[in-house]
Amino acid sequence: MKIICIGRNYAKHAKEMKADLPAEPVFFMKPDTALLKEGDFYLPDFSSDIHHEIELVLKISKAGKHIEEQFANRYYDEIGLGIDFTARDLQAVCKEKGLPWEKAKAFDNSAPLGGFVKKETLALNNIGFELQINGQMRQQGNSADLIFSFDKVISYVSRFVSLKVGDLIYTGTPEGVGAVKIGDKLEGFLNGQSLLKLNVK
Repeated sequence: MKIICIGRNYAKHAKEMKADLPAEPVFFMKPDTALLKEGDFYLPDFSSDIHHEIELVLKISKAGKHIEEQFANRYYDEIGLGIDFTARDLQAVCKEKGLPWEKAKAFDNSAPLGGFVKKETLALNNIGFELQINGQMRQQGNSADLIFSFDKVISYVSRFVSLKVGDLIYTGTPEGVGAVKIGDKLEGFLNGQSLLKLNVK
């Protein structure tokens, strides 16, 4: 099982990160050890600036490679919510030195995953989602604002990496990312339905 993450897929998030808008999807990978089911997330000792990034997640239901965009919707049946935790301090140092920054993104438990809903129950171009921390809304997004659609992402990624059943694609985060601290209670909502709960310890 692979965890494929799309970066800078919302214009306002790219702006808040002072990054250019990409001309094509930007993706990176997390190992399966990054996956964390609902429950407790323990802040790692190697970072003092762990940021939350709530994302819509596609669960691949059919294996494929070189998938044409017009057929990409056949390759996933469910959409859920996940968090791409990022060690922002480590990432900044790596970027400054021109180094890869997997250690800032791919560390253990850095990809919490919540529940899923069936694709056919959703208007794919109008999926609202948000992250609340301690009952306060911190991030809010809508699939209508994606720079690259679900189908575009699947088609593009499959040019380079074969997709297999069970693979997860984290499709990008909207603006509003920020640090979490011990004691925070995170809850993610998709179209108003709670799908993810997490305690920071």
